Amino acid sequence: QIVFPDVKLDNAAHGVALGLFPPAGQSCVAGSRLLVQKEMQDELVQKICAVASQARLGPPLAPDTQIGPMANKPHFERVMGYIEQARNEGAECVLGGKSAKPEGTAGWVIEPTVFRNVSPEMQLFREELFGPGLAVVPFEDEEEAVSLANDTVYGLAAGIWTGDVTRAIRIAERIQAGTIYVNNYFNSATQSPVGGYKQSGYGRENGIDGMLSFMQTKSVWLSTQHGTPNPFG
Repeated sequence: QIVFPDVKLDNAAHGVALGLFPPAGQSCVAGSRLLVQKEMQDELVQKICAVASQARLGPPLAPDTQIGPMANKPHFERVMGYIEQARNEGAECVLGGKSAKPEGTAGWVIEPTVFRNVSPEMQLFREELFGPGLAVVPFEDEEEAVSLANDTVYGLAAGIWTGDVTRAIRIAERIQAGTIYVNNYFNSATQSPVGGYKQSGYGRENGIDGMLSFMQTKSVWLSTQHGTPNPFG
């Protein structure tokens, strides 16, 4: 997700949190990398932490649960390993980073976690966490933002937060991802094709593109001539 300073920060903070934390990061399009213009990093991170810290953790079937557990114990241990590695590499944990044991769960719950000042060489930037951890990466200008966004082997989805529609369209054209959300996240429709670039799968689901993958293409060459001319005559 890329956030520019010409957007309402409260809206961006809510959208960034919504794009990652409700499924505990266990979504193929989870917006776990946040690219934010350097001068607004502190304010936006504070707002995201304020939103995420209000979330109710608990068992997945409880009606008041807003963030549930990891899918299983091995995955829980894997995500906690990523969090520990981020600390070891020098990322600054400003929210969460610990396990939690809400009543009614098996203890595989991880608090909403936010790391700031993440750099591109860190594991948290390079690999997919698939957990409730946000990697905040500052950038100087639009050109660097696009470069950072595309500096990954993944390309399923991306989010752009800006008050400038022209900028949104310009950047959406350059981002190497199959779905681009502008000032929203997780919107979908069965008519809209879903698929990724690079190592984020192949082909498309949904829409006309998805239907075509279930069809066979056949070429038929029909001559309107009666009889075949002598090729050597």
